[in-house]
Amino acid sequence: MHIQTSDQPQFNLGFGGYSCNWGIHLCALYESEKERDEIALSFLCQGNTDGDLQLYCPAETTAEGFSRRMAARCPDCARDIGKPDRYQVYLPKDLYYPSGEFSPQAMDQGLDALFDASQARGPRNLRVVGEMVWARDAIPGVEHLMVYESRMNYFIPGKPLAAICMYNLNRFPGSAIMNVLRTHPFTISGGVIVENPYYQKPHDWLRGNAPRFANAS
Repeated sequence: MHIQTSDQPQFNLGFGGYSCNWGIHLCALYESEKERDEIALSFLCQGNTDGDLQLYCPAETTAEGFSRRMAARCPDCARDIGKPDRYQVYLPKDLYYPSGEFSPQAMDQGLDALFDASQARGPRNLRVVGEMVWARDAIPGVEHLMVYESRMNYFIPGKPLAAICMYNLNRFPGSAIMNVLRTHPFTISGGVIVENPYYQKPHDWLRGNAPRFANAS
């Protein structure tokens, strides 16, 4: 089933028989390790088949655990997972708060640098998956996580990029999940992709919740 998510070229998500278009920001809501892996690993396995660059940030598991599970699911990935031009695995601290403090402005700069590096040898499709349970830790600045999520909707459109933010429903309160829904235009729940009726465009969400971050630049 194809879901039109932008005017960019379409691609296979790798699970549920779904395809959509590049330039997409999704949240995946899950309750079990099996459900998480069915989405995340299938998405990345398909990306490896398609020759995309995969970026993964495990938080509930180790980088080694991710590699083992990926290799068990996808024999071709076992060969390619150590190649940085196919897979890049980051710890949450290295990706989200390398200074020890989470900052939406620093994330803007970090994402620009990551994307520019991915395109350094020519146009390349990029698949990004982040397990977000790290945000339940007492990290300075983590209260601005939804600012970052909202501002991702300035960053992603128009790029050959698909990002899935993985939220464990057993670890986040309902109030946090509502803000997750308000900052992601598409949702994966129970293996089903839907256009999110709760989504608010970034200038609207930011203006109402964090006006000092509302500027797109």
